[in-house]
Amino acid sequence: MVLLLGACPEYGCLVYEYMANGSLEECLFRHGNRPALSWQLRFQIAAEIATGLLFLHQTKPEPLVHRDLKPGNILLDHNYVSKIGDVGLARLVPPSVADDVTQYRMTSTAGTFCYIDPEYQQTGMLGVKSDVYSLGILLLQLITAKSAMGLTHHVERSIEKGIFAEMLDPAVPDWPVEEALCFAKLSLQCAELRRKDRPDLGKIVMPELNRLRELAEENMIKFMPGGSAGPSPNHSYVSLTQFHGISVRRHDIVGRTRLGPTERDVTFSK
Repeated sequence: MVLLLGACPEYGCLVYEYMANGSLEECLFRHGNRPALSWQLRFQIAAEIATGLLFLHQTKPEPLVHRDLKPGNILLDHNYVSKIGDVGLARLVPPSVADDVTQYRMTSTAGTFCYIDPEYQQTGMLGVKSDVYSLGILLLQLITAKSAMGLTHHVERSIEKGIFAEMLDPAVPDWPVEEALCFAKLSLQCAELRRKDRPDLGKIVMPELNRLRELAEENMIKFMPGGSAGPSPNHSYVSLTQFHGISVRRHDIVGRTRLGPTERDVTFSK
């Protein structure tokens, strides 16, 4: 989660930590002629977002539902580590309800069009899987860099016709198509219209996204300077990269940076 530093009640402003690379939306759509995010970084960002979301959903005693998850509310620091921001619409689900049906009725819906859970929009019934729907749309945008409008339909059709590779962001030249297809199918499951058809975030979504993140990390190590395959064409823009080298690191459930299994920096200097 983005760190809240302070507030200015006179002007209704909240002050957060500085996130040097702006929002995921700005990076995906390359505002200001930004460089394209590598596929390795996109897989890492996906796992980081899901980890932060799971943390919200596992808060005790009340699960916290974000209600407005979208690329514009994912912020990236100078190392392209992603953090969830803008929780102004978030709601605590009462524990008595959360224990029984994990959803409750709202008098009015809130969120951003195209990312709002259709069942929540129609019935006012809010639950943690409302965020899973938003996550599914966001994940599809992460690999396609396309508008959210009608995106699930376009991706489904491309898979049916065997032309899924054409949906991938063309700014990335080296997509692992089979792994991206697994990513897309999981995203489509998250974006199912009926809440009961969406997968469990902790039991199904996270293990697959962590598998893809590990694939990305292994690929980055393979292509590090001095490696047998040579440098990756996008290595200078991934989250593992620093100014004079590449550090391997992971993140725990609350988003604090920690090191890998050996608890030390693994740095490969040029």
